Amino acid sequence: DAPRADAASAIQRLRRLGLEIAMVTGDREETARAVARGLGIERVIAGAHPARKSELVAELRSQGRRVGMAGDGINDAPALARANLGFAMGGGTDVAIHSADVTLLRNRVGSVPDAIELSRRTMRIIRQNLFLSFFYNALAIPLAAGAFWPWTGWMLNPMVCGLAMALSDICVVANSLRLRRFAPSHSDARENPNSPIPQARV
Repeated sequence: DAPRADAASAIQRLRRLGLEIAMVTGDREETARAVARGLGIERVIAGAHPARKSELVAELRSQGRRVGMAGDGINDAPALARANLGFAMGGGTDVAIHSADVTLLRNRVGSVPDAIELSRRTMRIIRQNLFLSFFYNALAIPLAAGAFWPWTGWMLNPMVCGLAMALSDICVVANSLRLRRFAPSHSDARENPNSPIPQARV
């Protein structure tokens, strides 16, 4: 099959995200190499049947590596199921879709880096929220309990502590809502303000 129109740019974005790219295909060596050259992929494994694709994923995972797999065909299903994270195109086969962890409804290869960027942004915000909650509880609860009173004379009124708790909750929610403004780098999602977040089924 011919590469998807956005495949080359998607591969470049994945590299910028620090990921290693390999093409595993059931096609012949010559065909696979020609396609890989056009996409800028150096590592190519051709003539791989479904079981071999799954074995390659298992080998990488046994080395302690985290493996992502993108595919849309029946032959990709075993590897999609075995990868740490499997991406299936929305227009792919039902078997591939049900084997994957994420289904990209836009049916674009570019949605793979979109989803990775979104997941990284989400984890960053989760860590920020956890730090904010920990900082508040570590400081406000001892103050409200009078733990520092013998040394400092400081004690937080429980009513003030409750108000501060409500404010901290508002801060956490407001920080989380920043994800609504997420727009992937070099993506057509930037051009469509009505759908800033990549469409996917997890």
